[in-house]
Amino acid sequence: MIKAFNNLRISASGLSAERLRIDTIASNMSNATTTRGKNGEPYRRKVAIFQENLTKEVNKNTGKTEEELLGVKAVGVKEDKSEFRRVYDPSHPDADKDGYVLMPNVNMLNEMADLITATRSYEANVDSMNAEKSMFMKALEIGR
Repeated sequence: MIKAFNNLRISASGLSAERLRIDTIASNMSNATTTRGKNGEPYRRKVAIFQENLTKEVNKNTGKTEEELLGVKAVGVKEDKSEFRRVYDPSHPDADKDGYVLMPNVNMLNEMADLITATRSYEANVDSMNAEKSMFMKALEIGR
């Protein structure tokens, strides 16, 4: 593996992970009022889970195991197990006998804050890739 491209691989993995995060947030926001899903319960908020992507190699000179960071990887999407909100709306078709409706555990303010963070992280990875590409182009120009 050519070490010169490691930064591009790391940024690309960040782009992929942040895209999953943005898609998950968009799903949460679009289902913020879904009171009944396939299982009969309200929509449950989902969260993208990331993990560092490491490779382990044995150094031929020292015999020690060395880890190299290859970026981040999305390992899945988990449901948020926090409680549903109870809203008083006796006219709602899903209201219980007391007039309360179970609403999804999605807080739009938190989702917007998470969306802004994910978008900024995505932009930072794009800027990093563009800077790396620019450095490669300058190096090629020097070699002419």
